Amino acid sequence: MTAHILVVEDEVKLARFVELELSYEGYQVSVTHDGLSGLTAAREFHPDLVVLDWMLPGLSGLEICRRLRATGDKVPIILLTAKDEISDRVVGLDAGADDYLIKPFSIEELLARIRAHLRRNHEEDPDVLQFEDLSLNRRTHEVHRGKRLIELTAKEFDLLDYLLLHSRQVVTRDRILEQVWGYDFMGDSNIIEVYIRYLRLKLETNNEKRLIQTVRGVGYVLRN
Repeated sequence: MTAHILVVEDEVKLARFVELELSYEGYQVSVTHDGLSGLTAAREFHPDLVVLDWMLPGLSGLEICRRLRATGDKVPIILLTAKDEISDRVVGLDAGADDYLIKPFSIEELLARIRAHLRRNHEEDPDVLQFEDLSLNRRTHEVHRGKRLIELTAKEFDLLDYLLLHSRQVVTRDRILEQVWGYDFMGDSNIIEVYIRYLRLKLETNNEKRLIQTVRGVGYVLRN
């Protein structure tokens, strides 16, 4: 899944330069130019990483950090600042920033730090399940196939979550009924086949490779 990066920077030319470089690297990029818009975007878009200027109109970068952390948001934040005193860096880190770069900075260094934080965040995030180009975010309830966002119903999401959690393992129909529909489900057991078909239609809209495989007489498995 393509990482979504939010850039909050009031210097329009710098923001545009960073946006172009990040887009060239294949990231999805959103840009805002003031503190309040940046905080709103961070809360609404749930980006994978925020590149945040310290000095912003309205809310400062520090205040944005504090407010995001106060609500439990753990998104990686790289703070951009012209302040180069050690005491200033400490203040920024204490406010909740994960890293900082002093202006002017090298775009290569920014890109390297972004890659490092995204890699670390992906490794540590238990809410993101991924298999090949398919990813499911339990926190945001978003599912992507590559860059494509897939809209699922609640039960489709639960079924895909279970298959991803047990990827490469053959799971029986009975086990799926117990874990996804519940032990007290009294409906038609064919409901599984119906929902598998729904999932396949949505996951393979653009003729993508089939990932949900049928194991005849047993159940299903998520494999390539």
